[in-house]
Amino acid sequence: MKTRLIIFCTFVLLGILLAVPIGAQDSPTEPPPEESGLDPVTTPAPLPTREPRPAVFAVTNDDRAGLQTFFIGTVPQGETRLLRVVGNDIESVRASWLNEEIAFWPAEDNNFYGLLAAAMEAPTGSTPLSVVVTYTDSTQSILATTLDIVNGAFIVQNVNIPATKGYLLDASVERSELARLESVVHQFTLERMWDADGFQLPILNALTSPFGAFRVFNGTLSTRHTGADIRTTLGIPVQAMAGGRVAYTGLLPIRGNYVLIDHGYGVYSGYAHCTEVLVDYGDLVERGQIVCMSGDTGRTQGPHFHWETAVNGVWVNPVQLLQMWMP
Repeated sequence: MKTRLIIFCTFVLLGILLAVPIGAQDSPTEPPPEESGLDPVTTPAPLPTREPRPAVFAVTNDDRAGLQTFFIGTVPQGETRLLRVVGNDIESVRASWLNEEIAFWPAEDNNFYGLLAAAMEAPTGSTPLSVVVTYTDSTQSILATTLDIVNGAFIVQNVNIPATKGYLLDASVERSELARLESVVHQFTLERMWDADGFQLPILNALTSPFGAFRVFNGTLSTRHTGADIRTTLGIPVQAMAGGRVAYTGLLPIRGNYVLIDHGYGVYSGYAHCTEVLVDYGDLVERGQIVCMSGDTGRTQGPHFHWETAVNGVWVNPVQLLQMWMP
């Protein structure tokens, strides 16, 4: 009788174990955090990280220098691309593209690097690129080619905000705020302040609303999403994505408490909707330094972190910039 009881209990226990999916005992006992961003979309997994160094492609050469790219020919709207010029006795390199003058920074082995950025509303089609190479003897050469701008992969979102924040649906408020920030991000600092580790996510959590989305607020205001959103709650530390200098802090109608960091050579990053700002204008910051705490200030539905980047004066996809290999 005792043996039968032991056998019976063993089968019951085995049945219970088989009924539990593999790994279920390691599942969290608490529900996942409630989504608090604006109209989330599918979250990419795993979180974005920098890609390995890609192959280079020779675009054009003369007898003293060569222009190379880390991509083949096309630049999607809202994305950034890296150029390299190689040669001997080069003093400086500047490029002209989409009516922007772009300075290149020097690196090892006579390499000079520069960033191109296509605005999310840049006209598609073939665009001329002119690169002027100045040598130590004051002579110059011009490397010319064309690049194709193609459509970006942008989605459409309908977003509703509380009636108490309805005054933020005034298009003139948004235009004024953008003009204020764009006057800052058009400033070009000839100092590279990010290090060899590149860029990082400001909050190590799931991405929600993507860059460049066509947004309709409360069925009335049409606008564009100038950054990407990261899932968060109140009071989460926000880290600088790279070393740089604080170019702006303040309370803005749309972005709420806001921090803008200049990383040099045309690269800026912005951190919005903060509940508390921990840096001041002009401060030097390091990669990973806490610059603010997440919050729900500005035009939000609740606790909400908005991260944005600009290159050469235009807003670009921060996730693509983070993933892109940088020297």
